[in-house]
Amino acid sequence: MCFVYFVVNSLSANKMLHAIIMAGGSGTRFWPKSRRDRPKQLLRLAGESTMLQQTVARVEHLVAPDRVVIVTGADQAAATRAQLPDLPVENVIAEPCPRDTAPCVGLAAGIVARKDPDGTMIVMPADHVIEPVEAFRATVRAAVAVIDDDPSALVTFGIRPTRPETGYGYIERGDRIETREGIPVYRVVQFREKPDRVTAERFLAAGNFVWNSGIFVWRARTILEAIRAHRPQLAEGLKPILHALGTPEEPDALAQHFPRLERIPIDKAVMEQAPNVKVLEVPYNWNDVGDWRSLADLLERDAAGNAIQGHVIARDTTDSIIISDDDGLIATLGVDDLVVVHSGKATLVARKDQLDKLKALVEGLGEAGYGSHL
Repeated sequence: MCFVYFVVNSLSANKMLHAIIMAGGSGTRFWPKSRRDRPKQLLRLAGESTMLQQTVARVEHLVAPDRVVIVTGADQAAATRAQLPDLPVENVIAEPCPRDTAPCVGLAAGIVARKDPDGTMIVMPADHVIEPVEAFRATVRAAVAVIDDDPSALVTFGIRPTRPETGYGYIERGDRIETREGIPVYRVVQFREKPDRVTAERFLAAGNFVWNSGIFVWRARTILEAIRAHRPQLAEGLKPILHALGTPEEPDALAQHFPRLERIPIDKAVMEQAPNVKVLEVPYNWNDVGDWRSLADLLERDAAGNAIQGHVIARDTTDSIIISDDDGLIATLGVDDLVVVHSGKATLVARKDQLDKLKALVEGLGEAGYGSHL
């Protein structure tokens, strides 16, 4: 997955706060609406603006947008610039290839540390729906306060689970350390991979597990030190890139060395091993909008339980997701529990319980001679 992130100096509450907004990916779980050059965060899925634009708006009262650096995949850079026209063109840097979140975080931390050696970073994906916004901002302020008191801490945001979800990673929380802004702060016992159904039910019943939201707060220097301690090979690989930042050699260093970096998420590279990890149990509603089913939870339903967008006629149709992304009409008759999406000269028809296989289906389009639809 490639990432877009924003590095911003705060003009309000904390001059040392920077926001890193990760965005990217191939968009397979929202095919056919999403494609390689327009992944989920660049789409208007819920609301009048795109998910990327909503994420930027979410942090605008915490950090100022005047010092924004964007790192994205080469095939998404132009679309990203178009969605955020106020950003300087030279502030958009394209990753030469996908390397997952640990290399991205290391690169972002290097940029922040170069500009602000004591800078604090909030790292977040660009494709989540979070409401209410002020509760999110209060959580960020609480996390920054934790870091100000303990600069060696790595802080993450946990979501109280509402169901035995098997599609999310979990965090086991330990003792309650303190409360900030009315938000409890716990010691992290361990990170857990996506569980099977029985394990997820056990986590839910235990009451001391939260979903891993993928949102983190830490000092830039602290996360760089943690990468050196727990993933020295990655730290070594980042060295020539970070050394070249802000120089004419930066593009060549990125192109030459970034593809060689280990492809690994920051959770595995650092968070699962670091000794001083804390989790805030957040007070806001959160949806990672992982696939069409998650999106349906954000849309209004008709009397038959259908989530509908665009030109749709649904007769004797129940509990379905039907989306027409252009001027075309979709008409359904006598169907139940389906996903029907038409966008960009491609149509998906699937049972909702088969959506976990959509990624494999999309990845096979090229081999089947339909690469132009990716």
